[in-house]
Order: sequence, then C-alpha cells, then structure tokens
Amino acid sequence: MKKNKVVNLFGDKNNLQNTALNYSTLLDKFVEQFINKLKEFESQEDAYEFAQNAWNLGNMRSIIDTAEFKNIISLAKDNGEDYRLLEKMTSYKVKHLKEFTEFIVDFDFFEVKGSQKLKVTTQTEDDYLSEMLEINFPKESTEDDFEENFINRSAISLKPLQPFIDWHNTIYTDSKIDETDLKDVNIYLISNATYYEDVEAHLKKKFDNYFQRELEGWHTNKKEWPQRRNYKMFKNWFQINISTAILDLEKTPVSKSE
Repeated sequence: MKKNKVVNLFGDKNNLQNTALNYSTLLDKFVEQFINKLKEFESQEDAYEFAQNAWNLGNMRSIIDTAEFKNIISLAKDNGEDYRLLEKMTSYKVKHLKEFTEFIVDFDFFEVKGSQKLKVTTQTEDDYLSEMLEINFPKESTEDDFEENFINRSAISLKPLQPFIDWHNTIYTDSKIDETDLKDVNIYLISNATYYEDVEAHLKKKFDNYFQRELEGWHTNKKEWPQRRNYKMFKNWFQINISTAILDLEKTPVSKSE
C-alpha cells in the first residue's frame, strides 16, 4: 500500500479518542500495514500477539532513550522473533500513531452475526509502567518464599479424544490410530493464570491457537483441518487437564529450547 494512503485508513486521527473500540480499530489497521509479513505466522492469534508486542514497544520507544530501547528490542533476537519486522513496526507506530499512548494488554476475537470482531483491552502509560516495575522489582522476599520451587505458570494438557481420532483416521486410512497411541500428550505452560477459573477464561479466548497446534502435530495440510472450530468442539475433541501448581524439583532452571 502506498505511503500517501496510510492516513486515510485512520480517517481524521484528531477525532479518534482513546477508547477501547478505537484501539481495536487501530490494532486492525496496524496489522493491515504489515499483512504480507504477518500472514506468514502460524495463526491469526500469533500475528496479533506479535503486533501487540510491536505496538507496546513502539510506545516504549517514544518515552525512553535510544540506547535503552535498543537494549530492549535486541532481546527479540534472542527470543527468535522477526527482528527486522519488529523494528519496522515499532518505527511505524512512533511515526504515525505516537499520539495513541495506551498500551495493549489483551485482545479477543468474537463473532457478531457471523462476522468476526476484535476487542482490545488497554492500560494507560502510568498503569502499564507501574505494573512492569512491580514485576521486575517485586517486594523484598522472605525465607518462606523459597520453601517451595513453584514455577510462575499454570499448565494445560490436551489429550485427543475419539472425534480427533476419527478425523485422523479418515485422512490416514493406512495408518490409523486409537487411544493407546496417545499416551504422550502435549502440555502447555501459560502465565497470568493463578486460579482454575483464570485458565478456563484463557482457554475460551485462545482455544483455537491450541486447536491448531494439535492439528498441525498430526497433519500439516490446513485445508483438511476442521474449518468451523469453536470452543464447544474443542472440548469435545480434547480431554483438558489443568494444573495451577507446578513445582520444579530440579536444580537446572527451566529454559526454552533453541
């Protein structure tokens, strides 16, 4: 899309107020600017999470000095993220959307009369930065805090059930599976979920991300995946086990594989 058309996507930006509705629109339009790259992501959720991260980094870029920002964004290289794309998106955020200062802390897709809509939750700059400080510089710990080695995550395990098995066996007629082939299941660690109800709320919003990961583990042709997936179907296709208390008894810290 030509650069002289960018402003028209947002209409008169002076008339846009910092409301949740308008931030949903802004995030959609932000994604549109880089859709050719973002559509290469595994799922829509992943693409929007990347855009959310770029938006927030763009905000940080506007309020901290250049050297400090370079240190922050360089961490994307270590995490295996698309560093060049992230740089381009943060630059665009600063250049075109600097006046929209709220940070995006969550988003959710939902349907209205068969049409997909986006809901965005934001925080003010002060609230967001205050929360970051609490995370990075927590209150002084006591000895009691170290009695148990809890991992700051909850876990979801997904075991395919008969509908999943039937789908697989319809495609792979020469190599069918049954329940005995599903002893090893995927376990997903998630953050910001202290209670069982928190994990359930997370699943209702992000179920399709997990659904797609499970499908891809068995069959990579997305055209042959079930297309009309919803949360009810997700619960019918998988046995879902949730744990909100994970203890690490090993001395070697948990780390991501390369």
